[in-house]
Amino acid sequence: MDEGGSRIRRRVSVRKRTRPSIFAAPTAAELKSDDEEEEEEMVAECRRRKTVGVQPIEHYDSEEDMFGDYDSFAENSFLAQVDDLEQKYMQLPEHRKHATDLATAGLCSESDENKLSIPTVFPESKTDEHAKNQSGPEDVPVEHGPDLPSSQVLYFENLQNSSNDLGNPSIEEKEQNSFSHKTGDEELSLNHIEQPQQDNDFSPKVRTSSDTNRRKSVKDHLKSAMTGNAKAQTPVFSRSKQLKETLLSEEINVAKKTIESSSDDLGPFYSLPSKVRDLYVRVKGIEKLYEWQHTCLTLNSVQERKNLIYSLPTSGGKTLVAEILMLQELLCRRNDVLMILPYVAIVQEKITGLSSFGIELGFFVEEYAGSKGRFPPIKRREKKSLYVATIEKGHSLVNSLIETGRISSLGLVVVDELHMIGEGSRGAILEMTLAKILYTSKTTQIIGMSATLSNVEDLQEFLQAEYYTSQFRPVELKEYLKLNDRIYEVDSKAENGMTFSRVLNYKYSDTLKKMDPDHLVALVTEVIPSYSCLVFCPTKKNCENVAEMICKFLSKEYLKHREKEKDEVIKNLKSISSGTLCPVLKHTIPFGVAYHHSGLTSEERRLLEEAYSSGVLCLFTCTSTLAAGVNLPARRVILRAPYVAKEFLKRNQYKQMIGRAGRAGIDTIGESILILQEKDKQQVSELISRPPENCYSHLVQEFTKGIQSLFLSLIGLKIATNLGDIHHFMNGTFFGVQQKILLKEKSLWEVTVESLRHLTEKGLLQKDTVNNSDEECRCDFHITKLGRASFKGTIDLAYCDILYRDLKKGLEGLVLESFLHLIYLTTPYDLVPQYDPDWMVYFRQKVDKNIVNRLYLSFVLYTLLKETNVWSVSEKFNMPRGYIQNLLSGAASFSSCVLHFCEELEEFWVYRALLVELIKKLTYCVKAELIPLMEVTGVQEGRAKQLYNAGYKSLTHLANADPEVLIRTIDHLSRRQAKQIVSSAKMLLQEKAEALQEEVEELLRLPPDFPGTMAASIEKA
Repeated sequence: MDEGGSRIRRRVSVRKRTRPSIFAAPTAAELKSDDEEEEEEMVAECRRRKTVGVQPIEHYDSEEDMFGDYDSFAENSFLAQVDDLEQKYMQLPEHRKHATDLATAGLCSESDENKLSIPTVFPESKTDEHAKNQSGPEDVPVEHGPDLPSSQVLYFENLQNSSNDLGNPSIEEKEQNSFSHKTGDEELSLNHIEQPQQDNDFSPKVRTSSDTNRRKSVKDHLKSAMTGNAKAQTPVFSRSKQLKETLLSEEINVAKKTIESSSDDLGPFYSLPSKVRDLYVRVKGIEKLYEWQHTCLTLNSVQERKNLIYSLPTSGGKTLVAEILMLQELLCRRNDVLMILPYVAIVQEKITGLSSFGIELGFFVEEYAGSKGRFPPIKRREKKSLYVATIEKGHSLVNSLIETGRISSLGLVVVDELHMIGEGSRGAILEMTLAKILYTSKTTQIIGMSATLSNVEDLQEFLQAEYYTSQFRPVELKEYLKLNDRIYEVDSKAENGMTFSRVLNYKYSDTLKKMDPDHLVALVTEVIPSYSCLVFCPTKKNCENVAEMICKFLSKEYLKHREKEKDEVIKNLKSISSGTLCPVLKHTIPFGVAYHHSGLTSEERRLLEEAYSSGVLCLFTCTSTLAAGVNLPARRVILRAPYVAKEFLKRNQYKQMIGRAGRAGIDTIGESILILQEKDKQQVSELISRPPENCYSHLVQEFTKGIQSLFLSLIGLKIATNLGDIHHFMNGTFFGVQQKILLKEKSLWEVTVESLRHLTEKGLLQKDTVNNSDEECRCDFHITKLGRASFKGTIDLAYCDILYRDLKKGLEGLVLESFLHLIYLTTPYDLVPQYDPDWMVYFRQKVDKNIVNRLYLSFVLYTLLKETNVWSVSEKFNMPRGYIQNLLSGAASFSSCVLHFCEELEEFWVYRALLVELIKKLTYCVKAELIPLMEVTGVQEGRAKQLYNAGYKSLTHLANADPEVLIRTIDHLSRRQAKQIVSSAKMLLQEKAEALQEEVEELLRLPPDFPGTMAASIEKA
């Protein structure tokens, strides 16, 4: 009962309301009879006896206040009007006496001690204590001050009764008995007081009692109904959760002040709340930062929010520094953040890894890769967003923010693998993105990181950035070269760059020598299965051949190593491929070996990577793309040859590959072995000794995807609209910094003029004829409809006129019986040359080869949409399944671009509705009911089917799922995967809920251009 009483004390301690009490007595101006005054004194004395020793309660708990700052029973409410009528009615002499008698009886009757009393308040009792004292079930009842709404009184009465019931089971029975006699007790008390007048006033008294009861009954019913409504609308919060959120909020506020001040105090965790540190320990197992990470985070340039480039060897922990800086920006400075990554797989890996941080710390993690991403992004007032994007999607995102005037909301941009700025068309797009940010936003900080940078000075000048570097590696790396059966250690101090280490000691039979002339079996068996190993091969086919060859000569003992887990891997691969399994993997996985290249589907790659990371698989034969992709370190890395396809290895590629050697926290050392032949000895000697290759701008070299696309977007976004401004912008690009090196025959001015003339001739730009200025540099350009469509759709300008012509021709006879015609129109042009079908019939008819190839790829996509099985389509068209999946991904992305293209051209209105549905089908390539599940990062078709069959049919189901239940329900699902799926689903659900809330608020908000508002602002001005 003490505990229940404590609860009631908290609930009834509410703020004083300024309005007069609805129970207030008549004013002093109203005359009272002597008898009435005596009765009032008796009531007051009775109340004083009941409140002896009661201490006032100062504690106030806003969470327990049922109505907070709102009073449902204000003066203008219906119940207040009822009370006003009652007050007037009771002021009549014959009724006021009756009310006093009722109050006296209610307060003094011993039978009412277990009830929550609501005493009549007289003028002299206004200062009475607003408290209670409770020592047991039979103690004095709780009393409430005159300011407490009647609805709360009834609520507290019910609450006290339920508390009494919990404290003493026998109370319920007692309460029922007392309730049944309640009216009788009150009548006995009333009869006792009014006995002298009974003979004279019997009839009026009966009528008065009946009227009063009837009115009280109606009023109480209304109050009870409204109390129930109020209770139903009151959310129930977890007290502990609320305290944690409050603590986190307070820590973020302190961190924000710390960052804004010049103090050296870094707070709990580099100006971040202690919860961030706890999350890194719990989620990623990181308990302490490396010394270089601490140094980098405490640099003056970082504290002052200057742009920064930092470079460290692979596996040095670069990403953690970037994550901490991103969290500072999101939580403390309350700005959005953009993280640009090179590949879709890495974007998805990062989304999965950061979703749990977003949920715990209150920010959104949004994916911009493939066909995913919203332009412009949703504008959020409360929570901030971390956009994780590929290079192409990052560029489109920045364009949309500039166009809507929101680029300043982007507080930080982080670029991983910054050296890619010098790699072809993707490098040109990355350069354009960074140049636009530098030009349009002076408050956005840029952080670039890479393991292989050489001409850092040029990049520093371009990004106006500081530079930090370290040669730290958590695990020591030893580089070796293998020539014949001899192994040499790379030594920069030696005369020829290497010193003899040892002779490879392994007994080779004649058969083995013929099959394995490079001694791969000997090299890998020195480390597997106890440790992991990567073998980089020049081609995809070589990866498969090497994996099979190694398994032929491994002993049967390797089959026993983690046998059950390897069987699980094979079952998982079959389940995601509708029962089909690659014959090579079927043979190699039991030995703990697998190949890894782009010919695998993304689902296969993910499963194999997880098996390798957990140690179930101990050897990967792979292509160079693995080095630039997800993080899969190994004890030993072997380079099968110093070639990538037919091209000799570059220093950057070599450093990335050998950088995978040595697993932090697992290995004490990492080894790399490059196998070479006598003919390659000189080139390899140069390879191991020279610095990484310089980065050079590809902005002009990639003409249509580079400088032309840049100029079109500059004019479309109104960043620069005349020749002089565009030339000024170009001087600030990476190309502008390197123009003396890259431009030999033409000047930058000439290149700019030529590019603008080409865009004008192509019908994408027009010169502004309104401007009569004689100066050529001040002549303005404006973008045409076709130009805007190309720029908004991010269409390669080499294909924009072809796309327009194809779409225009399609309108003449668009076939809607199936998706085939639409698929043809959205098959990517750049993938057409990659496959050459043997269609002699069409060649004899002299049909354009590109049209034939594109139509063939359309058939592949159409078949895939009908069957949704990559394996069967791969077999039917004799194409690698990895290529088919790449085609599907490219088609989904290109169809999204075509949609944005069509949105800018009125004549293509019909495509807008049709393409939306096609994009969904191409993006997920599954049955319609599985699409909501496929939106969750990490859920592919096979997993989506399992979840759907288990009853998880929507995003809401997954967001509310218990990971432990998922593990028991879904076959072959690890605990880590289950947690990632639930975290990603929660993040997506929060994003959608927030978007809907924003939409509602936007609809209800008064438009800034509303006539009345504008008039008022003019008057104020």
